[in-house]
Amino acid sequence: MDLRKLKTLIDLVSESNVSELEITEAEGKVRIVKSAPVGVQPMVAAAPAAVMAAPAVAVAAPVVVAEPEAPKGHVVKSPMVGTFYRSASPGAKAFVEIGNQIKEGEPICIVEAMKIMNEIESDKSGVVTQILVENGHAVEYGQPLFVIE
Repeated sequence: MDLRKLKTLIDLVSESNVSELEITEAEGKVRIVKSAPVGVQPMVAAAPAAVMAAPAVAVAAPVVVAEPEAPKGHVVKSPMVGTFYRSASPGAKAFVEIGNQIKEGEPICIVEAMKIMNEIESDKSGVVTQILVENGHAVEYGQPLFVIE
């Protein structure tokens, strides 16, 4: 994203009633958040590629993300980017619940990618101890979905 486009977006957010704007393009992702009126420019949190392209556009605050503690047990990860579903259809019973005993190869969820429902199977037998994603939320490739012990 070029510097002029980024500056225009910042100006549009600061002059409008919009409090937050997020744009994803091939070069990276930019998120502009309007802060409370304190006489400071809007805060910009951007992907590293966008920060390098526009180093002095606005006052940027460091974003601190606390890494969650690694789950204990076997982690089943998403094999693709998509939308996570715990059941085969809305209103249907979830494939697994916390505390369920499951076998390797048993379906545990669905990840919808490009309008295709992909049934995800357990790659280990055991007891489901954690479900790490909310039903209907987007998941990334390699994102932890379940913990099995």
